[in-house]
Amino acid sequence: LLERGESIGGHMAQLDKTFPTLDCSICIEGPKMVDVSRHPNIEIISYADLLSVEGFVGNFKVRIRKNPRYVIADDCTGCGECRDVCPIEIPNEWDMNMGVRKAISVPFDQAVPLVYTILKDYCIECYKCVDACGAREAINFEQEPEEIELEVGTIIVSTGYEIYRPYDNSLYGYGKYDNVITALELERLILAAGPTGGKVVRASDGKKPHRVAIIQCVGSRDVNKYEYCSGFCCMYSVKHAVQLKEKYGDDVEIYILYMDMRTNFKGYEEFYQRARKAGANFIRGRVSKILEDPETKNLIIRAEDMALGEPIEIEADLVVLSTASVPSKGTDEMARILNISRSADGFFMESHPKLKPIDTPTDGIFVAGACQGPKDIPYSVSQGSGAASRAATVLSKDTWEIEPIIAVVDPDKCRNTKAKCGICATKCPYGAINAPEGEAARVTTAMCHGCGTCVAECPADAITQMHFTDAQIIAQIRAALAENASGKILAFLCNWCSYAGADLAGTSRFEYPPTIRPIRVMCSGRVDKDFVLEAFRLGAGMVLVGACHLPYDCHYISGNAKMKTRMETLTRILGKLGLSPERFKVEYVSAAEGVKFAEVIREMTEQMEDLGEEKIKAENEKLKPTLERMLSRKKK
Repeated sequence: LLERGESIGGHMAQLDKTFPTLDCSICIEGPKMVDVSRHPNIEIISYADLLSVEGFVGNFKVRIRKNPRYVIADDCTGCGECRDVCPIEIPNEWDMNMGVRKAISVPFDQAVPLVYTILKDYCIECYKCVDACGAREAINFEQEPEEIELEVGTIIVSTGYEIYRPYDNSLYGYGKYDNVITALELERLILAAGPTGGKVVRASDGKKPHRVAIIQCVGSRDVNKYEYCSGFCCMYSVKHAVQLKEKYGDDVEIYILYMDMRTNFKGYEEFYQRARKAGANFIRGRVSKILEDPETKNLIIRAEDMALGEPIEIEADLVVLSTASVPSKGTDEMARILNISRSADGFFMESHPKLKPIDTPTDGIFVAGACQGPKDIPYSVSQGSGAASRAATVLSKDTWEIEPIIAVVDPDKCRNTKAKCGICATKCPYGAINAPEGEAARVTTAMCHGCGTCVAECPADAITQMHFTDAQIIAQIRAALAENASGKILAFLCNWCSYAGADLAGTSRFEYPPTIRPIRVMCSGRVDKDFVLEAFRLGAGMVLVGACHLPYDCHYISGNAKMKTRMETLTRILGKLGLSPERFKVEYVSAAEGVKFAEVIREMTEQMEDLGEEKIKAENEKLKPTLERMLSRKKK
């Protein structure tokens, strides 16, 4: 269990209560943390970073750097005597910098492992901690980073999320006005073990607030910041309203300004109604400005009440911002190391949102929790259980079965042996190809998913794809265009989307002209430019490449994007050669779009008829000598 921080536990360990049942957060998580630390088959490697991952399912080699704590973990008893004598106090990130910790300390008392850390940037090396530790001799100022190498069968990524802190948004005055805080800061104030001992007070004067405004969707659902919904903000705002009402009763007024209340899981709607009955005021509308009264330090909130259809103004003692959840620090680097793609929002992408919501495109690597997208605790626990089950499925087998549709390199043709090439390695979305300088490229077959993108990109035709070789596909092209080629549409369709869309059009009995001759490929990334040129050399009326929708529908991560770039280049070439632009098309059709597929074929057939057989044949005759020269290598 690799943990970047000093302790396992994540954000849940920072919370006071959890919604909708108001369980004590550390009361239910703490025992699990201890169970992990005591389990004979679990090793916690905390305060460490992932450096590299090599290999494939069942055979990953992982390199880890353990950062120096300057405390010997095996000798530290967690007694805290070193902390008691340390003279240096610094802001405690665990308390959102509202509390303090010593230069040698643990982030919180229930930390697991309970091993102290010296924060060297703040330590003055007075060595009082060394004296306090005494005969245990657990403190070592000479400790160096340590590299560890592990061999593992599977990897589960659960790197969590960070809370957006809106310093960059002047609208809310965060960081400018003392009494504007985030929801996680309020959480630490409510917590009895927090920096104020459970008293909710204003930073400006230390007084209890009597009017609290909670503002939803700060950073979330915002076209100028993060367009996605963070998922759990509505409910933790409701939780805070209930907690404040239970703590202070009628002595505190609560205003929640929201866009939409999303209470869509078990017990959530009832919890929302509980907050309303407790007296919390819910106002639907966006905030336009927050100002501060310089004398009282109260906040004046200007907003729109959408129910009344008019602007309103609320004066509050304390403003709480429900901010967006964002990918955790280091997600970019983690994605690079693990070769996992990310969504436009920056979270890790699952292999398929319905069929494989826990798998990644790399076999043996799974995702769990908020690293895959914003989610609450029950959802994260469910996904964690699912990831454990998926990993166990792999580990329970002695061998792992893969599809035989893989790429194979002919070393005699590979240009990388004589000149630096390696194009195939840069195009493989799975990192399955290694091309050391001066050597032929090598495919790690266990990592290859058989998209064929590398085959189409290879400038020397040194790579082939088992079951979808160039010879097999060209044979299909020639058979399809053996008769009346100028009246046919030759279509290269990807297996998972556009071919399935064509199948749906047929089974649904959507009518379209019988002009199409489909050729199935596993991915549109397999479609070589030479296939299109060969079709036109043989006199095809039109050529269609059907693919999954951009940018995230590709079964092979980025095959459709690679195809798009390749075909845009080909379109320009064909245009310069004099081919009518409507004769070559790329269309994106999903497996559910049988109607669209039929429409595309009808439209292309109409365009082909409008061009006329005479013009098509004339263009083909003009193009044929040039195409034969361009295809001489493929002919061999």
